[in-house]
Amino acid sequence: MSPDKDTAPQASNPADAIDLDVRGLSRRVADRLLVDNVTVGIRRGEVLAVTGPSGAGKSSFLRLLNRLDEPTGGTVFFKQSDYRGIDPRLLRRRIGMVLQTAYLFPGTVTSNLQFGPGQLGKTLSADRIADLLGRVDLPGYQERDVSTLSGGEAQRVSLARTLANEPEVLLLDEPTSALDEETTRSIEELVLGINRDSGVTCVLVTHNRAQAERMAPRTLYMERGRLVAIGATGEILDAH
Repeated sequence: MSPDKDTAPQASNPADAIDLDVRGLSRRVADRLLVDNVTVGIRRGEVLAVTGPSGAGKSSFLRLLNRLDEPTGGTVFFKQSDYRGIDPRLLRRRIGMVLQTAYLFPGTVTSNLQFGPGQLGKTLSADRIADLLGRVDLPGYQERDVSTLSGGEAQRVSLARTLANEPEVLLLDEPTSALDEETTRSIEELVLGINRDSGVTCVLVTHNRAQAERMAPRTLYMERGRLVAIGATGEILDAH
C-alpha cells in the first residue's frame, strides 16, 4: 500500500534517513508530460545517479527537486517537511544545483561566491572564500575575472558558489558533459570528496555510464518521464 501523501515520512534509524521523499511527482507543460508520477526516496548522504535516453525527463525531474520548476502533481518531502511550505529561495539554497554550463555573473570569482550569502545579508570572510576555493582546487583565484576562466575552472567556481550557500543536497545536471576526460575526472573527485567529507546528498544526472559507475552506488533509470527502475548501479545499467 502506498503511503498517505499528506503524511510526513518517519525515519526509524538515522542510517535509513531520507533527505528527499518524492511522491507522485509530475510536471505537464501544455500537452507534454515531462515527468510522470515519480515516487522515490533519496537517502541522506548518498550519491544517486539519474540516467536514461535523451528526452527521458532526467533534467526536468532534477529541476522539480528544488522547485526551479513547479510540479503540476505530487510533492517532495525535504527532511520530513513538505517542500511546498518552504520559501523557494531558501529551498534552493538548501538544495543547491550545478548546471551543465557554468552560468557565472560578470566580475570576479569572489563576487560570484559572495552572491548567494549576500542575498541573506551575509558576507563571506576572506578565510571562508579561500577555504571554498581550496576545496575546488582553485587557490589564489579570488580576484580572477570569470571571463578569463577555462571551462573546467568555471565549473569549479560554479560548484564553489553553490557550496557557499552550505547546501544539504547537491543536484548536478550533467556537470561534466562539456569537459574533457581529465577535467571530468577531477570534477568527479571533487564531488565525491564533498560528499564524503560533508555528508552532502548528491543527485547526479548523467548520460555517461562510466561516470555513473564511478560515482553512484545506486541509479534511477527514466524513460518518457517515468521511473522505470532503481537499484544497484551495475544491475540497472546492465538491464538498460
